[in-house]
Amino acid sequence: MCGRFTSLLTPELLTTIYGVTVPPTLAIEPRYNIAPSQPVQIVRQDISGKRELAHVNWGLIPSWAKDPSIGHSLINARAETVAEKPSFRASYRHRRCVIPASGYYEWQHLNGRKQPWYIKGQEDQPLSMAGLWEHWQSPDGSEIETCVIITTAANELLTPIHDRMPIILQHEAIDGWLDLSARLDDIAVVLKSCNQYSLEAYPVSNLVNNPKFDSPACIARV
Repeated sequence: MCGRFTSLLTPELLTTIYGVTVPPTLAIEPRYNIAPSQPVQIVRQDISGKRELAHVNWGLIPSWAKDPSIGHSLINARAETVAEKPSFRASYRHRRCVIPASGYYEWQHLNGRKQPWYIKGQEDQPLSMAGLWEHWQSPDGSEIETCVIITTAANELLTPIHDRMPIILQHEAIDGWLDLSARLDDIAVVLKSCNQYSLEAYPVSNLVNNPKFDSPACIARV
C-alpha cells in the first residue's frame, strides 16, 4: 500500500515533466510527510487534451457516497480490481490522474515492531504515481475533489518490506494514462510494478509516524 509520501518538486520541475502551468496562486512547498485526508497535487487532463495541476484531498469520495468519511478508507485502490470495484470504476474510465511524488514510506514488520522505510527514485528521479480523482457534492451544495493512489504487487526490491507498492508510471506511459479517449485494454498494461533497479529504499526514523511532523528529518537515513 502507500500511506505516506513526499513531494519536493519545484514548479519548474512540474512544468518540465508534466507540461502543466503552475498557477501563481497555487502554493508549491516541500512536503516531507503527506498523510491521508491532506491536500495533494495531481496532474489531470480533460477530454480535449488540456492538462492542469490541481490540489485535491487524498482519500477518494465516490460521487454516489452519502457520507464523505468513506474517503478515510479509500486512500489506495488495487490495480487488480480497480476497473470493476464500484468505488473506482467510473473514475478509472473517466478521471485518471498522475500524483507527482519524490518518494513514499512503507512500514516493515520487524521483530514485533514497525520499521519505516523511505522509497525513492534512483538519483532522486521524481515518481509519477498512477491515481484517480473524483468530484463529490454534498446535499448543501459544497464540493470536494479527492484522489486515490493505485497499488500493485511489490517488486523484488520491496517485497521484503511490504507486499504492495504504488503504480509508478514510466515517463513514456504518462500520456497514455491521462488520455481519456484511450482504450481501457491499453490503459491496463501499465498497471504493474516498476523495475526494481529504478528505486532505492532505506530505513528512516519513527518521526514519520506522526503526521504533524514534516521536515527533512523524516527522510534522513538511520
